[in-house]
Amino acid sequence: MGNDTIDRAALIRAAFAAREFAYTPYSHFKVGAALLAKDGTVYTGCNVESAAYSPTQCAERTALGKAVSEGARAFTAIAVVGARDNGPDDALITSPCGVCRQMLYEFGGDSLLVIMAKSETDWVERTLGELLPLGFGPAKLQ
Repeated sequence: MGNDTIDRAALIRAAFAAREFAYTPYSHFKVGAALLAKDGTVYTGCNVESAAYSPTQCAERTALGKAVSEGARAFTAIAVVGARDNGPDDALITSPCGVCRQMLYEFGGDSLLVIMAKSETDWVERTLGELLPLGFGPAKLQ
């Protein structure tokens, strides 16, 4: 679908309709969006706030987003490293947060290997199934 064949008015209307569902008890600034896929499908969304205001975008989800945005859909392992501000000597075994575990589960399932490292020679590894027992993913929806 070329830019000249897009029904802009319909797309804008869909965004306004989505905005009606926004959950904004804090900023009171409602946003709606309508995303047009190449196949003509319109995907709508609204903003949903949290009392935490601005949940952080984690390294794992940043990597996953970059990979998915470039076409990758299946993964076998992820390495996660973390350290306090004092530098690599303060490295910690750092596991993915709950949100990251769920997003990784979408593309890796139970068998995704999660390597949590303090260094190249000091690490802990678990499967995502161990870190997210009874995970909910695409297979549950079939």
